[in-house]
Amino acid sequence: MNSKTLSPRPSELGQADFVAHYGDIYEHSPWVAELAWERGLDSGQDTPPGLAAAMGRVLREASAERQLEVIRAHPDLAGKAAIAGELTDDSTREQAGAGLDQCTPEEMARFERLNAAYKAKFGFPFVMAVKGSDRHAILAAFETRLENDPAEERRTAIEQINRIAGFRLEDRVG
Repeated sequence: MNSKTLSPRPSELGQADFVAHYGDIYEHSPWVAELAWERGLDSGQDTPPGLAAAMGRVLREASAERQLEVIRAHPDLAGKAAIAGELTDDSTREQAGAGLDQCTPEEMARFERLNAAYKAKFGFPFVMAVKGSDRHAILAAFETRLENDPAEERRTAIEQINRIAGFRLEDRVG
């Protein structure tokens, strides 16, 4: 990540404007932005890495229940919402960038099986920061992470969500 400045500068915004500009960084979870703003922002949070660190800290320090809400707000990778065109704009771009919109029927069937097995084991969708990955690497990560225990996988999902947030903030550099 670079150190370019976000536009508008987070430290210069009131809470409502901050949440309006950055509340969608965490999928359907504007409370992360609200709490980051309430904790206080300074010029150190005017860069993507600075704001990502502040917002990531909010999510890491949240209760397990709140973390699960954020994880559950994420769509399945190559799932029904993607097929139906019901993803957020960010999720649509991220999944397409990883080639998930180009899966073969066999790969789609494998994603469906892995999504179902993962949800059955953990009770939430598989989340991965897919930028820079391809569908083959994602399927391999699915297989590996299915071996995790629930607490470890919740922590891994939160780390991945924070990576997604960092990528999304990088995309907003002015």
